[in-house]
Amino acid sequence: MSAIARSASLAATRSSFSGSRKQLATKKVARTTRSVTARAEVQEIHMPALSSTMTEGKIVSWLKGEGDAISKGDAVVVVESDKADMDVESFFDGYLAVIAVEDGEMATVGAPIAYVATTEAEFEQAKAMAAAASGAAPAAPAPAPVAEAPAAPAPVAAAPVAAPAPVPAAPAPAASVAGRADGRIIATPYAKKLAKKLKIDLATVAGSGMNGRVTAGDVEAKAGVPSSTAPKTAAAGAPLSAPAGGPSVASSPPAKLPAAPGVGVPLSGMQAAVAKNMLPSLAVPVSRIAMTMCTDDLDSLYKKVKPKGVTMTALLAKAVGVALAQHPIMFSALSPDAKSIVYNEKVNIAIAVALDSGLITPVLVDTAGTDVYELGRVWSGLVKKARGPGLAPADYANGNFTISNMGMFGVDVFDAILPPGQSCILAVGGSKPTVVPIDGGIGVKTMMTVNLTADHRHINGDVAATFLKTLKAVIEDPKDLVY
Repeated sequence: MSAIARSASLAATRSSFSGSRKQLATKKVARTTRSVTARAEVQEIHMPALSSTMTEGKIVSWLKGEGDAISKGDAVVVVESDKADMDVESFFDGYLAVIAVEDGEMATVGAPIAYVATTEAEFEQAKAMAAAASGAAPAAPAPAPVAEAPAAPAPVAAAPVAAPAPVPAAPAPAASVAGRADGRIIATPYAKKLAKKLKIDLATVAGSGMNGRVTAGDVEAKAGVPSSTAPKTAAAGAPLSAPAGGPSVASSPPAKLPAAPGVGVPLSGMQAAVAKNMLPSLAVPVSRIAMTMCTDDLDSLYKKVKPKGVTMTALLAKAVGVALAQHPIMFSALSPDAKSIVYNEKVNIAIAVALDSGLITPVLVDTAGTDVYELGRVWSGLVKKARGPGLAPADYANGNFTISNMGMFGVDVFDAILPPGQSCILAVGGSKPTVVPIDGGIGVKTMMTVNLTADHRHINGDVAATFLKTLKAVIEDPKDLVY
């Protein structure tokens, strides 16, 4: 091939490569453009499934308002599941353009509860999407007529309404609101949450707490709604005044009804879950065995470890965990078809905690193998989270044995209902000084009765009794619980 021909061929190759490179660059640009366009779409925030049994959730309160800028990972809303109240985070950056489900409303799992726009220019698109998706939205206002039904008894309700009328007069201390020297607003976490829900400006609320702290009762008084704390305060105050010769409990006025007579009050998500789970639990054949044990040595040990942050609940859980480790069948589970026993590697004890909205059972993991001081720290953290919206699904999952303690209420003995999926639950009563035989004579010891409910399909009575004997031995000689 001549030099001229080779030169022409090389030029053609270069031209072809240059053309291909241009086409490649064009494709890249197009691809980039499509990518940018995709990112600019309005995104939906869906009602999450916060537990394996959750089918719908209730919006407790929005932590962000419409139009607020949000980032990925920001907590935007508090949702009440069938287990607890939890913060829900955003998976997107942008603006909270539309809130589709307001505070106090319900939504099924997976349904859109809000829309996030990448830019403010997309707000109208987000509103259009919300409007299109709200085909079932008219069902939400439907409950309004239900609320109007009690309007007939309005004359009856008029009398109680007149009684709380003096409460709004409390705003007279409004001067104290303006009188704070530093201008700060001090309020309890629940008061802040309640103020947001009732749309009350905390700056206008006079605080009755220490140093002018705004309490939930102050917010309720400002909003003109019945105080949720008043009945508890009255009930607590009655016993204290009784010894001083004041009015007895029997003479206390009846508690105020939470709602008008005859009007149904919907269960909270947590209460509805408990109600749903109780029915299959009652279908399980169970045996109940009680045993009384001395707690003198356990009480002495508790006095030593209490200053180090160990609660009696943690110490008791440790004792139960050590005893359970010697009886694997007690923290096993029967398979769904009831044809086999599934054994667990670790003792994970769920402990019942009563809340205003229902019952929750945070789980202490590996109680047999965990140091009692660590159990104390973990339990304190779980209780704090249970009282607020911080309890995560992992905090109440995978329990394989449950403890329910009502001793603090003065209860001596009671039966507990077996939780679904577990083999046993231990009901713990209060300990009290009791006259007992000692060395041929009599004496006084502190005694406590526990009542074990066990799935009788695979745990016979003698097996359950043997476990209780082990637990009694551990509680009456607890020195090895601390190491």
